[in-house]
Amino acid sequence: MVEMNSPGKPPDNKDVTKDEAMSFRQWVAVYGAILGAFMAILDIQITNASLREITGGLGATIDEGSWISTSYLVAEIVVIPLSGWLTRVFTLRTYLLGNALLFLMSSILCGTSWSMNSLIVFRIMQGLTGGALIPLAFRIMLALPRSMRATGMALFGITATFAPSIGPTVGGYLTETFHWPVIFYINLIPGALLVAAVLYGIDQEKFRFDLLKGMDYWGIFTMAIGLGSLTIFLEEGERKDWFSSAMISSLFVLAMILLQRF
Repeated sequence: MVEMNSPGKPPDNKDVTKDEAMSFRQWVAVYGAILGAFMAILDIQITNASLREITGGLGATIDEGSWISTSYLVAEIVVIPLSGWLTRVFTLRTYLLGNALLFLMSSILCGTSWSMNSLIVFRIMQGLTGGALIPLAFRIMLALPRSMRATGMALFGITATFAPSIGPTVGGYLTETFHWPVIFYINLIPGALLVAAVLYGIDQEKFRFDLLKGMDYWGIFTMAIGLGSLTIFLEEGERKDWFSSAMISSLFVLAMILLQRF
């Protein structure tokens, strides 16, 4: 059982010392969260070694195929800063469970894509839900008893470094052995384990819909557009020869204008 001092905040000293012994439910929640973060990070680069097969199967060019990874990464980066606030509104259990289920659904849709445009749309959906799994796992590590927090952070660190390093290898192997949709379907089993871990290991808290009032929605909008523009600039800039491309130059200017307030 993961106990939180209050939504959106790590527990204070009194809470973390109340029960230094980790219960089975707490371990289930920890490993479920780590599994979710692993899936989300793995899917950033799992398509890189399979672009030729994906684009060939969908009748697209390799140049268009670069957006398969870029669209996912942009969606992830946009949703990560919002996850803390959304967790406070909808509670950790509900928000994590909802994103896990939607991540599984979008993974299935990615595997059944019929065109490059449909795949990019489904990858955006996958990124918006998978991006939330990363900071939520980090939040659960911070909620552990003080004596176990270093262990939790080490597990998170291993996940953050190991997943991207094996992504292209795993994707290439599955594509060669089976077919490219399998690189998305492999999320189903760990995703189901994540859902079970959330249902068993995390208690439900009260919703905080009052936090929806008075929010700086214009700031959220400009942050999302600014971060998205900056990510596309960094991901696609080299391929487009940086500032020799009008699109890349425009995205850079847009990102600088919209992000300066942050």
